[in-house]
Amino acid sequence: MTIFKIKAFKFIFLILVLLTNVACSEKNPATQTGSKDEDLVDETAKMDTSKKEVWHVLDTFNVGKNVFVRSLALDKARNSLWVGTSVGVLEVDLKTHKVKNTFTRKDGLANEYVFAIGIDDDGYKWFGTNGGGASRYKDGKWKTYFPLHGLADYWIYTFASQKDGTLWIGTWAGANSFNLKTGKFTTYVKELVNEWVYGLGVDQEDRVWFGTEGGVSMYDGSKWQSWTHKDGLGAANVDGLLPSNNSGLGTRMRHNLSIMRDGKSTYNPNYVFSICVDKNDRIWAGTWGGGVGIYDGKKWKNITHRDGLSGNVVYAVIQDDKGYMWFGTNHGVSRYDGHNWLSVSVKDGLLDEHVYSMVATKNGDIWVATKGGVSRLGQR
Repeated sequence: MTIFKIKAFKFIFLILVLLTNVACSEKNPATQTGSKDEDLVDETAKMDTSKKEVWHVLDTFNVGKNVFVRSLALDKARNSLWVGTSVGVLEVDLKTHKVKNTFTRKDGLANEYVFAIGIDDDGYKWFGTNGGGASRYKDGKWKTYFPLHGLADYWIYTFASQKDGTLWIGTWAGANSFNLKTGKFTTYVKELVNEWVYGLGVDQEDRVWFGTEGGVSMYDGSKWQSWTHKDGLGAANVDGLLPSNNSGLGTRMRHNLSIMRDGKSTYNPNYVFSICVDKNDRIWAGTWGGGVGIYDGKKWKNITHRDGLSGNVVYAVIQDDKGYMWFGTNHGVSRYDGHNWLSVSVKDGLLDEHVYSMVATKNGDIWVATKGGVSRLGQR
């Protein structure tokens, strides 16, 4: 089977999953299912919550019933929200909530299906696409990067920047670092616990963290380290789901592509969708069926729906300016403030229960990406 056919086959499976069911930045028994430790959030989040907060869907921005919104990014310089969909990119004015720009292939975008959006230190917007490589945009000018330029793959899932501006790119064939000054790519594959990279984060020590389909890896500039479920990543299979046929430990040529069995969701705590580094330098890893794993530099703790999380499939994790943690799951949005949980679901106005990306604005609003569009959450 050719690499292209393998990629196309995998993409079909991912779409089937979506139809049926990316602000952040030693050994621990894997049987631990959750944690009530208040230290899981920033100290600033430890406040009196005796008065119950109520969050609402303030408004929604519809992009089409069968259109997926997979990525969001805040552009502070332009006071804009960039929205990556399965039919192109939108730039939304955060003051008026109106669309400022729309970009598709005819405008210079490599592919309309946009999985990831990143903004580098030079102000360039990067769009990671499904099979089209990475497109870079600024001031009306476009440039697209393919493997022939040094990019690891045509399938791009995530971006993150280090302190010196180095841009990291997560793909389905490893990770790239991109030097903004020289325009050179460096590719890492064998160093990672798994080459399918979905999440990236950079901590205060400028170490890069990778969420992959086989666990979490970290690069400190000279050495690599990795963690899997055996090390405590991801909660135990408390719901008795069928284990995924995908071990997450294969290579491209022998990688099992299915994450479903008999049409039902499966369990793979090594499958990490998202990485968030919080203000206390803890690593939050959203997993497939294992909830959220939190690494404090010594050991992993895990939280699941039994602790208050809306769902155990966690696509997105962010931290807001108050230090509260927000989670996009397969059953809506959850927030943890150090004491209490709150949830926002379809019954509260979300356009769909699967939440793929989130951002927090300076006024406290949370923007949420789902199938069908974007929802703005707030207390007003």
